[in-house]
Amino acid sequence: MANRTDPLAKSIRGTNPQNLVEKILRSKIYQNTYWKEQCFGLTAETLVDKAMELDHLGGTFGGNRKPSPFICLVMKMLQIQPEKDIVVEFIKNEDYKYVRVLGAFYLRLTGTDIDIYRYLEPLYNDYRKLRRKLADGQYALTHVDEYIDELLTTDYSCDIALPRIKKRWILEQNKQLEPRRSALEDDFEEEEEKDEDEQLATGLDDEHEKDYYRGGNPARERDRDRRRDSHRHRDRDYDRDRDYDRDRDYDRERGRRDRDRDRDRDRDRHRLRDDKDYGHERDRERDRERDRRDRGRRRSYSRSRSRSRDRKDREDDRRKRHARSSASPARDEPKKKKEKKEKKDDGTDHPDPEIAEANRLRASLGLKPLKL
Repeated sequence: MANRTDPLAKSIRGTNPQNLVEKILRSKIYQNTYWKEQCFGLTAETLVDKAMELDHLGGTFGGNRKPSPFICLVMKMLQIQPEKDIVVEFIKNEDYKYVRVLGAFYLRLTGTDIDIYRYLEPLYNDYRKLRRKLADGQYALTHVDEYIDELLTTDYSCDIALPRIKKRWILEQNKQLEPRRSALEDDFEEEEEKDEDEQLATGLDDEHEKDYYRGGNPARERDRDRRRDSHRHRDRDYDRDRDYDRDRDYDRERGRRDRDRDRDRDRDRHRLRDDKDYGHERDRERDRERDRRDRGRRRSYSRSRSRSRDRKDREDDRRKRHARSSASPARDEPKKKKEKKEKKDDGTDHPDPEIAEANRLRASLGLKPLKL
């Protein structure tokens, strides 16, 4: 029950006010001794006494990220949700600077864009020192105006993510805020008027200077116009800075889109390159497999040919050895018969001497023998 939000509290930015703090930080705050002992049962009236006891600001610190009393009181304000008038009184408190900073931080979390600029920008004129506890437990020196600038220009403070707010020039363009006027301009104009009054009171002897301060003097009119032009130039410089911020935001957004488009293009190019490399690698693997099969086929074919050639050589050698070992006179008889047959074919051994003589003569002349 001690950690529940007030039933009468309104939702902030569409959610429970305590959800503006991250869950991990919320659980650490709920388990903290300062929260259990000092923040239990606090109301909007008694919260001021605890805020006046603060002597530093900060988020979490130490090795176990212990929450500071400042962030515990911020969590308590989110839980009880004090009225807007009470928060404004916190901000306008000039006696206790940590009470002012506590109210400014709570308004930055829960207030509207217009209220944030309206109530926090006057704190730029507060130059009092503040002690800030860092994450390592050490203290650092800062000022109220520096911390207000951090709340208005950054998205993270005291380990809490700040809600986004619109740029000031957008609110000015929509006629929701008046152009910001620095307090130094009023001081500058007062100093100028004081110098003029002193010069008038001294009664200068120079006639030209007397005419200068006389009503309707052209030189004085020119100086007044010059001062008016200087204010106009300052306004023009402010407008130029506002346009520069708008153009810078636009360029940043366009650069981000270009980077995303280049990243997508590079991703597609690498994907196509990987697919192409995979296809080439697959073709090379197929060619290597085909070459391997061809080499194996040629090797097996050459091996079979060498085996068949060796077998044939062995067979021929065996046949020759067998022929030499089995040679006999019976095989010489066909040769003798062949020689006799050859002699008979010559016709010189014909039984008829005349025919034999004629055949010998024809044989000497290279003619065929007579076959009678």
